Amino acid sequence: MSEIKAIKERVKKALERVRPYLQSDGGDIELLEVTEDLSVKVRLTGACHGCPYSMQTLKAGVEQVIMKEVPEIKRVISS
Repeated sequence: MSEIKAIKERVKKALERVRPYLQSDGGDIELLEVTEDLSVKVRLTGACHGCPYSMQTLKAGVEQVIMKEVPEIKRVISS
């Protein structure tokens, strides 16, 4: 398994940890890509998409969990 694929699997597991919190507010998150420069691209969906607090959710919640679980990741961005 390539390094990126292995990292992607670890990112998916980290997202499973935050998903219940997003779903409790009517939202969800979709993993779009783990890039070669170790950025994670995600899309917030449902109630989280377009929410005024979505950037705060992304940075204070999702990014912290991903970077704690997968320290190789440099940043998390929303598309």
